[in-house]
Amino acid sequence: MENKLLLKKIAEEQNLGLPQVEAVAALLADGATIPFIARYRKEVTGSLDEVVVAAIRDRLNQLRELADRREAILNSLEKHGHLTDELKAKVLAAESMAVLEDIYLPYKPKRRTKGVIAREKGLEPLAMLIFEQKGTDPKSAAAPFVDPEKGVESLEAALSGARDIIAEIVNENNEARACLRHLFFTKATVKSRVLPDKEELGAKFRDYFEWEEAVATIPSHRLMAIRRGETEGVLSFRILPDEAAALTILEDLFVKGNGPDAAQVRLAVKDGYKRLLSNSMETEVRVHAKLKADSEAIRVFAENLRQLLLSPPLGARRVMGIDPGFRTGCKVVCLDRQGKLLHHDTVYPFMSEKKAAADAKKIKSLCERYEIEAIAVGNGTAGRETEAFVRAIPFSKPLTLIMVNESGASIYSASEVAREEFPDLDLTVRGSVSIGRRLMDPLAELVKIDPKSIGVGQYQHDVDQRALKQTLDDVVMSCVNGIGVDLNRASAQLLTYVSGLNVRIARNIVAHRDENGAFSSRKALMKVPRLGPKAFEQCAGFLRVAGGKNPLDASAVHPESYHIVNDMAKDLGATVDDLMKNPSLRAKIDIAKYVTPSVGIPTLKDILAELARPGRDPREKFEAFSFAEGIEKIADLLPGMKLPGIVTNITAFGAFVDIGVHQDGLVHVSQMADRFVKDPAQIVKVQQKVTVNVLKVDLARNRISLSMKSGTGRNQT
Repeated sequence: MENKLLLKKIAEEQNLGLPQVEAVAALLADGATIPFIARYRKEVTGSLDEVVVAAIRDRLNQLRELADRREAILNSLEKHGHLTDELKAKVLAAESMAVLEDIYLPYKPKRRTKGVIAREKGLEPLAMLIFEQKGTDPKSAAAPFVDPEKGVESLEAALSGARDIIAEIVNENNEARACLRHLFFTKATVKSRVLPDKEELGAKFRDYFEWEEAVATIPSHRLMAIRRGETEGVLSFRILPDEAAALTILEDLFVKGNGPDAAQVRLAVKDGYKRLLSNSMETEVRVHAKLKADSEAIRVFAENLRQLLLSPPLGARRVMGIDPGFRTGCKVVCLDRQGKLLHHDTVYPFMSEKKAAADAKKIKSLCERYEIEAIAVGNGTAGRETEAFVRAIPFSKPLTLIMVNESGASIYSASEVAREEFPDLDLTVRGSVSIGRRLMDPLAELVKIDPKSIGVGQYQHDVDQRALKQTLDDVVMSCVNGIGVDLNRASAQLLTYVSGLNVRIARNIVAHRDENGAFSSRKALMKVPRLGPKAFEQCAGFLRVAGGKNPLDASAVHPESYHIVNDMAKDLGATVDDLMKNPSLRAKIDIAKYVTPSVGIPTLKDILAELARPGRDPREKFEAFSFAEGIEKIADLLPGMKLPGIVTNITAFGAFVDIGVHQDGLVHVSQMADRFVKDPAQIVKVQQKVTVNVLKVDLARNRISLSMKSGTGRNQT
């Protein structure tokens, strides 16, 4: 019954039908993944996409946490003899954690607060008498409560204790908390200040030394920056509304008249606000503001990651990967079309002209020996210089030369994955392999690296790590399954992200492949240890077997639907292969004829679409890019220069662009287009090729300001 209520609530919040939410919840409970549900269970979900399915999952988890907390509170109230039918109804009706905790607060086992101590001294009757505000003279009423043996030494001590009790009553009042919560969340101001003698140490936080902004509208990146400043001991900040406004709300609720007893209540209300309520509400609004900022930062990070993972692949080419270096030399690797390491070497082109000439011959010789088709040069230290060196080599045939973003390559080099694959190779050689493979297929290589190390997020170490991991894992899984995975070429790391597979099964697939040779069909997966019917159902549609006996094994058509395609072909007197190659045959198919209780029009449309382009990679076509010649370091830049660049990161305040000088420049949101732009993601995406104008170069702070106005920043592709 409880679960039904949760699902009904989600359906109402998401504006969905209850059967849709019930279907998603049931599939998730049965172990189905989000990509599988969105792609292969459209009939039962009403064609909900991955975003909505994920939202249902996340909200269901939130409501379950709320339900668990509600149950714990009810048990505590019953255990301590506080539970009444009225209180139980309030607890059951609470729709948020904050409201639930407000209801529980007066009954929550307390530490020895001032109010608790005053009650122990027997001052509660005095507090309640004053709180009634019926014209009682506080001093006369307090006289009988003066008792040195109980620790009440004077009239003022008795009145002070009574006010402590009233202050806690005010603090625990549900209406008061609700009103102040609204005030804090809508009217509070974030005020940051630099701590004494921290100006020089915290120069990077200079913008926030004296900063004020409404918490309701402060952008995610600014709040994150202020929080970072606080964490690093440079800034202090508070989030508070106007105190007079808060006290007015409380006095309207609790102060009745202007008598001496009301004056005592007014003092208690002020104390309750300053000592208890303001701190409690500030903690809540800080948590809420952080959650909101985290959510936005994670959203931006996730979208950047998706765009990076879906960068156009060069494809199966013979690639030379080069990890540049001045003193330590450039690590060179030669890879075959599957990314297998064929050879590695080191060249030192920056030692002397003689050495450069010899190394140029060596690079040329290696390219000829291993039939290299493209060269990938890392964009780190010495990257532009290495690019210029390689471009000057007179190759016997034209080669594609691409600068590759090497963010995270060093993380991969030192990882367990890299050590397992290349146990006897130096870290830098592993890094060169990663650079080369990243050109061939960015997704297949980047899945080996923790997404937080790829460099497309902001403040990723400051946000909720559990929420960040869940979101980024969702993105990687979505990208991997959306593109499809070649069963006979994929690494264990890539297979891990396929729907229904885990680390152990992925390794078993690779081990089976190594021992028995390439898989001839999807069906052969059933021979892999620990890969049972449920895992096969989840993963099969996302795995591709090219050149197998059944052409459908290379498509996104799920094996559970093969019989439908076979029936279509049989009805037309053709083969499945004929259907995939002949548009005129497919045009004759009446999909309504193949509708069954379990297979509807959405699935049948997907099948027809896949027959038209079986296994097609949805990523854009790869196009070569090169930076401006002669512009290799920040000192080479001058205001007014017009340069090609690649977007490396998108934030709420703008986009960072690599223009080939080892320091990304910032295109502020105000410089992204001639028209007003609120969200930079509306204009550009990660890895997009753009043209920018240099506005300002700050050599001291190593900052570059760029502009894309007046049409200079349109996509070059």
